[in-house]
Amino acid sequence: MPLSALTSYVLLLVLTAMLSLASLSMGAGSVGWTESVDWLLGGMHSIDAQVDLVLGELRLPRVLKALALGAALGAAGVLLQAVTRNPLAETGLLGVNSGAALAVALGIALAGGLTPGPQIGWALGGALTGSAFALMLAHAGGGQASPQRLVLAGLAIGATCQSLTAWLSLASSANLDQFRFWLLGSLTHPHAGLLVPGLALIGIGLTLAVLLIRPLSALTLGDDLARALGHRPGPIRALTVTSVALLAGTAVALAGPIAFLGLIAPYCARALAGITIGAQLAFAIPLGAALLLLADLAARLIVAPYEAPMSAVLALIGAPLLIWIVHRDATLALSRTGAEC
Repeated sequence: MPLSALTSYVLLLVLTAMLSLASLSMGAGSVGWTESVDWLLGGMHSIDAQVDLVLGELRLPRVLKALALGAALGAAGVLLQAVTRNPLAETGLLGVNSGAALAVALGIALAGGLTPGPQIGWALGGALTGSAFALMLAHAGGGQASPQRLVLAGLAIGATCQSLTAWLSLASSANLDQFRFWLLGSLTHPHAGLLVPGLALIGIGLTLAVLLIRPLSALTLGDDLARALGHRPGPIRALTVTSVALLAGTAVALAGPIAFLGLIAPYCARALAGITIGAQLAFAIPLGAALLLLADLAARLIVAPYEAPMSAVLALIGAPLLIWIVHRDATLALSRTGAEC
């Protein structure tokens, strides 16, 4: 890693740590920076029971969840953009978000409501099922799961799931207030113990992502060259989709659909780290964590003591960035065309 990139990486880690402390120290209530620092220096224990409750039971699990889910979505975005060869691909592209939303809506409609544990199970199952169907559709007819087929299959599965979700919402609107709240995205959760299995799934997904760095790097050169280097494009894409589904599916299950983060973090990582997939992955993990911490902090402070939808906050950040990226790329393309003429 070049010196400038290494410096950027260290600064990024420092920024993430500062945002973690800010998230722990800011929010509704009277517990602030002084109490948070004293609590951390005191071994995460205080003589004040209220401080222990606010920091240990409410804010710390939220910070840990933001770090884990942001890292997962950042890594998933890098993998997805690499496997589809599309710098604007994001984690909703493979049917992960829409599959999870359909499963949660179905579970709530069938059961008349879901407790947090089953809700996460339904969401994760839907995310994995949606991505599996996208992968099978990309292979339909005996064809190779090329980047174009994978994108089109993901869009088809996503549109189908969204239509079915809308139908369920209209058919059973009385039971779907819980679904609508989940759909807005939030790191609030009454059962912090559910974070442990989520961290395990994210750990598996990240391990698989690291193992896929070299095969994906070869795949970016083209299928023929990847085969010449001893790699098999089909299994590589299948394993990549599995890793993306584990990472993004767990994040969606724990916090609801989180839009744009899987696009913003990889794009910023590519700007800082260059085209090397391993370096992009290393940058995207803390970038995703920092961005989700920032979005969650903004969601808590904008309309304090209430909480704004986190997906709306991320959309306010992500939508202008996406417009700028498209405009910049179009301008560069026109400039190159003019130069060639």
